[in-house]
Amino acid sequence: MTTEPAVRPLVALKNVNKHFGALHVLQNINLEVSKGEVVVVIGPSGSGKSTLCRAINRLETIDDGEILIDGKRLPSEGKELAGLRADVGMVFQSFNLFAHKTILENVTLGPVKVKKMKPDAAKELAMGLLERVGVANQAQKLPAQLSGGQQQRVAIARALAMKPKVMLFDEPTSALDPEMINEVLDTMIELAREGMTMIVITHEMGFARKAADRVIFMADGQIVEQATPHEFFTSPRSDRAKDFLGKILEH
Repeated sequence: MTTEPAVRPLVALKNVNKHFGALHVLQNINLEVSKGEVVVVIGPSGSGKSTLCRAINRLETIDDGEILIDGKRLPSEGKELAGLRADVGMVFQSFNLFAHKTILENVTLGPVKVKKMKPDAAKELAMGLLERVGVANQAQKLPAQLSGGQQQRVAIARALAMKPKVMLFDEPTSALDPEMINEVLDTMIELAREGMTMIVITHEMGFARKAADRVIFMADGQIVEQATPHEFFTSPRSDRAKDFLGKILEH
């Protein structure tokens, strides 16, 4: 009788530590994310959430431990790192679009330059993705001509154009006006339903309840607890999480 091989996690962090000077911002972080899983990371400001997110695609170096993407250890620099970054899509608070390029050019740039895709094929791919996030009619405009919510949806399309294995979202709605937040969250919920592996840092508890397979609660550089959204929001185990939820759910 053969045993089924264990399914390798798509993202794995093993004993990851990171200091900024005397500040120990990531303390022995161990985390595994499976293919197709949506993990939402929440916690008070300064808990290490964004540093965790940035370490996963090497925007932030780590002091020790290791990070594996699909079984491969994160290289420190060079071509290998560029190749690996293509597997890890990233959406930031600020949209980071190229101001002097059209929306369409913003989305086709990566596939053409990094993946060596033919311009026509990249354009077709980009238009399909812009359609998917609801801004295809804005393709010829410059970023400044779009609302914040539209720009963030373009940033999502741009990340998807690289056909990443996992998408990282670092507080993707925190720079948006309230009425624009839902249009971005709706796009993300759609992605989650389609089976995209996602790690999302957010303050949006409604999104965490609706889209997460697992909620990770961080405080003071540590993963304090992790649970399903239902378990976490109805019966958090740690005092730290109870305190955090008490503060945010009153409003």
